[in-house]
Amino acid sequence: MNFAATLRIALNALRVNKMRSALTMLGIIIGVAAVIVMIGVGNGAQGRVEDQIRSLGSNIIMVFSASSTYTGARSGAGSLFTLSEEDAYAVAKELPDDIQAAAPVLRGSGQVVAGNANWSTTFYGITSDYLVAREWVIAEGRSFDQADINGATKVAIIGQSVATSLFGDTSAIDQVIRIRKVPLTVIGVLERKGQSMSGQDQDDLVLMPISTARKRVLGATVAAKSRSVGSITVKVRDGANMKEAEQKMRDLLRQRHRLQQGQDDDFNVRNLSEILQAQEASSKVLAMLLAAVASVSLLVGGIGIMNIMLVSVTERTREIGLRMAVGARAKDILTQFLVEAITLSLLGGAIGITLGIGASQLIGHLAEWRVDLSISAIVLAAGFAGAVGVFFGYYPARKASRLLPIEALRYE
Repeated sequence: MNFAATLRIALNALRVNKMRSALTMLGIIIGVAAVIVMIGVGNGAQGRVEDQIRSLGSNIIMVFSASSTYTGARSGAGSLFTLSEEDAYAVAKELPDDIQAAAPVLRGSGQVVAGNANWSTTFYGITSDYLVAREWVIAEGRSFDQADINGATKVAIIGQSVATSLFGDTSAIDQVIRIRKVPLTVIGVLERKGQSMSGQDQDDLVLMPISTARKRVLGATVAAKSRSVGSITVKVRDGANMKEAEQKMRDLLRQRHRLQQGQDDDFNVRNLSEILQAQEASSKVLAMLLAAVASVSLLVGGIGIMNIMLVSVTERTREIGLRMAVGARAKDILTQFLVEAITLSLLGGAIGITLGIGASQLIGHLAEWRVDLSISAIVLAAGFAGAVGVFFGYYPARKASRLLPIEALRYE
């Protein structure tokens, strides 16, 4: 008996028992759809982490001034100004092979006013190296130049959230904003970066030359009276060892601050790359876990196929005996039942793929989650469905092919 005839007989057998075939496929349909949705959600979570890593900039190390302690109460990092602009310049100058940019940063907060509009935001006094370190592009306008830094020019660069809140759809370039009653002319608008890993809006900020922040905006604060800064943003060169660069920088700062051996650092170092890599690894593990959990549904569906096929073999014992009596070989019987199992799996897989794609789009829309569907995930789910059909259909097919014709014909 040729394969075409075997396939026709198998499909006719499935067509006769439509309800049973549909219920048998249900497990595969749910399993394949679940695999596609879970892989899509997992890939979306991983993609979001990667986007946030890129938004922070690559190879970033943050150095913060030490925490202060007063009457037993300990403040957070940066509350005691132990870093200076000179520290940042020294890091960039003395470690040129490891450090691409080291930007001193002064931070403050307050209301920014433009005409009748106002917005509460955070402002940063920076040098142009800050944009290099953060890999931040100017979407409109220009960046600070050295004349702005040297002359404490009253200019500012604003984030997209501030620009939208103050000026709406109107261009912010050359508009005047006021921070702590100091007028600043907007010379640039930053490209949008979105939320950070902690959910903070990275576009809700105002940048100004560090000299402007120190001399004109901060006024009589401690930071304004000295060359101290709250933090230094450091970008390590591509290809350089992050751990070694961090240690060299730590040693240099300890030397500059005249710290003796055994003394604690008067600054805090955070390697953002390590933190983000750990989060990326966690998201990958989550994606794999979701896919593994969804794969259990496929195994359950495969067990359902095996059970139904065993019942089918029992019900069709006399039919099998009759076919053997008229010349069908054991190989033909084995092929027929395998084709039935594989057809159920593949048909269920096709329906499951359609359902999974639709469910992924629906979840992404309703829950506002990022869902990344890939061709490889769809192919994997379909291939797994076919493999389940072969694996769980083989035992019932083998049992049917080993029936003795005489005993099968006498079966009641």
